Amino acid sequence: MQTFEKLSLDALCDRLRENKKTLIIYHVRSDADAVGSAFALRELLKLMGITVMCACAEEVPERLKFLSDDAQGSVVVDEDMGFGHERVISVDSASPSQLGAMFDRLHKDIDLMIDHHGTGTVYADYYIDATASATGEIIYAVAKKLLADGSIPAIPPRVINCVYAAISSDTGGFRFANVTPTTHRIAAELLEAGADSADVNHRLFSSKTPKQMSAEGEAARRLKTHCDGRIASVTIPYSSMLSLGLREEHLETVIDIPRSIGGVEVAFSVRQSEPKPFFRVSMRSSVDFDVSEVCRKFGGGGHVRAAGCSVEAPSIEEAEKIIVRAIMENMQK
Repeated sequence: MQTFEKLSLDALCDRLRENKKTLIIYHVRSDADAVGSAFALRELLKLMGITVMCACAEEVPERLKFLSDDAQGSVVVDEDMGFGHERVISVDSASPSQLGAMFDRLHKDIDLMIDHHGTGTVYADYYIDATASATGEIIYAVAKKLLADGSIPAIPPRVINCVYAAISSDTGGFRFANVTPTTHRIAAELLEAGADSADVNHRLFSSKTPKQMSAEGEAARRLKTHCDGRIASVTIPYSSMLSLGLREEHLETVIDIPRSIGGVEVAFSVRQSEPKPFFRVSMRSSVDFDVSEVCRKFGGGGHVRAAGCSVEAPSIEEAEKIIVRAIMENMQK
């Protein structure tokens, strides 16, 4: 069985300083932590004279292109990669399945894994800080260390805004339980350095596309409660995806529909992106209940209060029942 090295922050920075053509990859169904962390790290490596590009199995979602567009165009690379990379670094990707087709093509080449998720599957030499609210916190720690030892002349505005977006996104605008005193201290430093918090937070939380609104409306229509209102769920079947013209990137906020109901302790969404008996699940907890433990039963993982997994079932209704049963089993422990 292959073993991987656990790195200290110093060791991680030593590895990052190596002048190798670098491909930075991150998970599909990308959020601002993935995109922001990848493009912040890209900027840091460029400052050290390293040739680098970001790549993903899917394009950057439209609402997050403000983090990437003026730095790099497409992130979907050719089959042969067309880059001649000498190393691959993954960010914010806790398990191989999250990388989609990128892992199938690159798994032998992945040199470093930088992440903040408490559960998952290690697949490369790694630096994982489960106390960090977002991978963006780790990238900021890297930036400060590179600045302190003279490896970079300054922390540029792109890094500042990308890291701020990463942290704000993964903390729900600093509302979630993963926020720590360190998170607020970092946010304050980023604001002092010029982060445009008003613009970033508007783009992340207030500005929605018509497709996102359609997805949320469909989620509200299909909302169900279970276990005397302690559990709430929404389902988005392929038929809805097709009729409304939705893609996965439009579904990121549908989990907010069940989790916003008073008295709900655990909320989840079930989505079917293809006409296959395969369903993606996002799960959130508003109490001291470990949703990552539930998701691990299905090969997924994440944080105590935010996790995800995939389920195979004959129908989306059956997938919903499977998840409800799994949650209730854990509630009874």
